Amino acid sequence: MSNPALSPTPAQLQALMENGPDGAVVMVNLLKYRDRKAYMRYGAVAMKCVAARGGSIVWMGAQALVFIGGAEQEWDEVVCVRYPSRAKFLEMIADPEYLAAIAHRDAGLERTALLCCAAGSAA
Repeated sequence: MSNPALSPTPAQLQALMENGPDGAVVMVNLLKYRDRKAYMRYGAVAMKCVAARGGSIVWMGAQALVFIGGAEQEWDEVVCVRYPSRAKFLEMIADPEYLAAIAHRDAGLERTALLCCAAGSAA
C-alpha cells in the first residue's frame, strides 16, 4: 500500500480503524480507469469478498460531468458499497484472496478516491 493515488496511507488506515463510523458503512469508490478490463478482474474477486462479509453494491454508475469542481473531480465510474460495519470492511482488505487481486486493481486504475460514510437510514 504505497501509491497514495491508489492505496491508503498508514495514517488513513489508522484513522479508519480508530475513528471510523459505528454501524453500517458505505464506501464510495471514485474510479478513473487506466485499463478497465484489469480492474474488472479485481472487481470479480472483490465482490466475492464483499458478499462473504454481508456487503453489497447499493449504487453504481458512470459520472456524467463535473458540476462543481475542477478536472481533478472527473471520474469514469462511482460505486457505492455497503458493509455491515467498518470491521467487516477492514477484515475484507486483509483477506489473502482479496490481497492477491490488488495487482489487477492497481493495473486497472489511474487514480481513485475512497470515501467512508456512515450508512444512514436511506442505505
